[in-house]
Amino acid sequence: ETRRDGDLLWVTLNDPERANALSPALIGELIELYRRPWRAEGVRCLLLSGAGRNFSAGADLEHLRSLRDAGPEENLRDSLRLKDLFESVLRQDALTIALVHGACVAGGCGLATAHDFVIAAEDARFLYSEVRIGFVAALVATYLPLRLRGSDIRELLLNPQFVDARRALEVGLVNRMVPHEDLRGVGEALAAQILETGSSESIARTKRLLLDVLGLPLSDALTQAAEVNAAARATDDCKRGIATFLETKKPPRWR
Repeated sequence: ETRRDGDLLWVTLNDPERANALSPALIGELIELYRRPWRAEGVRCLLLSGAGRNFSAGADLEHLRSLRDAGPEENLRDSLRLKDLFESVLRQDALTIALVHGACVAGGCGLATAHDFVIAAEDARFLYSEVRIGFVAALVATYLPLRLRGSDIRELLLNPQFVDARRALEVGLVNRMVPHEDLRGVGEALAAQILETGSSESIARTKRLLLDVLGLPLSDALTQAAEVNAAARATDDCKRGIATFLETKKPPRWR
């Protein structure tokens, strides 16, 4: 479910009776949504929340059970759909913010933390439950290093216990903790602050760079960063930003 408000797009996981589980249908809808070139349509930020008492219970276990006798190729195809979901969120050029309340479990954690910012309500609880059911949090493990240090990743994935919002904030799993009733307001205020003070073009290029250099050898990462640096200088936003600052001693307002 989506609602556009100017340059913001509010997205709601709307299957509260099933705790917004990531069914194949929902995964497909989210992939289509996050692959859309929203910045070209004037949307500069997507804000995701969950309807009902919880953000998301993660994978649809009934669907996984239906695949227990499937062959490796069918299971790989299914897993690649989840990969496409997380990658579509990570690669979305517009700013992305997840607004989490209640339980956020397994793939739900993966979905939330693929966003640029995670704002947690005080009642939010996070659990990477995969090893409890003989599963592996394989996909989320690839990009958790963007948020957490190695020891905290091991704690979350190998010794899964519910982590409350305060602890999630302490380790860096979330960026803000707020009262439940303030969740949407704080999300909107954060979006407004970032979009007013930062160029959307620069934000998009920075997001891509953070992903592209992940795991590269240092020299290769620095070379790629230098190429991004050089390319940014030719953009209209960079030219405007430098000119405005030289003329006024203040950066431009971008919103």
